[in-house]
Amino acid sequence: MTGENSVDRLVDRPVDGLVDGLVDGSVDGSADRLVGPLARVRRVVRTRRGGAATGLVVALLAGGIGTWATDTWPFEGRDHYCWGAWQQDSGPGVLGDEAFSGDDGRSRTSTGSAPTAGTPRGECRLTVSSRDRYSDGDEKRQRTTVTVKYGPAPGPTADRVRWLGGYLGDRAMPLPDGLPGVADGHHGLLVLPERCDTRDGRPTAVTLNGQERADADAALSGVPDLGGSRAVAELLVAAANKGMESAGCAGPEPLLVSGPVPTLPERAETFAEGGACRIPGLDIEGGLDKETALRVQYQVGAVNKDLQSCSVRVGRSLRLGERSDQQLFDAVMVREPRLTALLDGVGGEKPSGKEAGKSSGKPLGKGWRGTGVSGEDFALVRAGCAGRSAAFLTFGTSVGSSAAHSGHFATFSNAVARRLGCAPVAPGAPGASGAPSTAGTAKDGSGQ
Repeated sequence: MTGENSVDRLVDRPVDGLVDGLVDGSVDGSADRLVGPLARVRRVVRTRRGGAATGLVVALLAGGIGTWATDTWPFEGRDHYCWGAWQQDSGPGVLGDEAFSGDDGRSRTSTGSAPTAGTPRGECRLTVSSRDRYSDGDEKRQRTTVTVKYGPAPGPTADRVRWLGGYLGDRAMPLPDGLPGVADGHHGLLVLPERCDTRDGRPTAVTLNGQERADADAALSGVPDLGGSRAVAELLVAAANKGMESAGCAGPEPLLVSGPVPTLPERAETFAEGGACRIPGLDIEGGLDKETALRVQYQVGAVNKDLQSCSVRVGRSLRLGERSDQQLFDAVMVREPRLTALLDGVGGEKPSGKEAGKSSGKPLGKGWRGTGVSGEDFALVRAGCAGRSAAFLTFGTSVGSSAAHSGHFATFSNAVARRLGCAPVAPGAPGASGAPSTAGTAKDGSGQ
């Protein structure tokens, strides 16, 4: 219920009719939200006619219509955010008092527009702000933002590989309950059911990204605290349900997060011995100077039949004034069908719909199995593996600049293929088998 016309309709109605209309839903279908509170108002109006009743309703309208139109319900005392998908104090930490790190100037607001059937794209930004003031006049400010987007994956190949890999890599873990997506403590991705695909057949996804603005004099970049991986999964699924409802493609039952949300038991590691991400032959330090090589670290991500990832970074140096780690590269394998569908039309496959003609990059060199493409800072190959289409992708600052990187990608891809029990994907690479593996070869985690 928004706009002047809706308010005029309310003001023009007699008091009894107005309240009855609000309760029975005849005024803009409001009954589902206001039955309880306004049923009580109706009883008061019917027993105390005249000026008192009129004053009561006018007070309710004056205090409530503005917030009602923006999904903030004065009758229940809790704010709603992001198209009405999230409610204050509903579980995730970013929606509760624990979201505020400061004692003063506390504020939590959201902006954005929901998708519609005619325009199935939407975006929302939740902003949490607070501050602390100290006796010496200094002030520490907090500004946490959570951005949700609803829509198809980016079009150009390079953008799509970086976009998808950015959600699948690092500490991301699969969502529970068979949901086709991933999450960690500050971002997540969920691919919606086929009924929500775009008209030209592209999957629709919902993404969530948290960011923390650090003070200008802070030594390290800020890390948002949204309440953990489960909180991110719940926020993501709630936004997806509301987005599908707004876009007209909701199913008979909403998506749910009921099972445990997996998290990684380990942090980033350095190279005590062996290769990066514990993959034999994945040696990173060879092309780096001694000081940089000492700061290289890696993160073993998910390792299962549908997802495996390896992230390699150069750790930040406070002495050099670096506030964050530097990415060398991420390598990812994904076999979950809806997630791999996000890559349809790239990697040498024929694009469909609006994506025709938008592919970028050049074919991978000879010897790669399947179809592939590479660019200045990414590479992608798609091939059958253990009965499914698998996508192997890599991206990062060293992809195009390091001559050795093609070997890193080949080593990772072949190690994962060997773990899954399928033929090598890449031509022979240092530390990787160049011959097809047998059905009984190392399906239990070798290659890590």
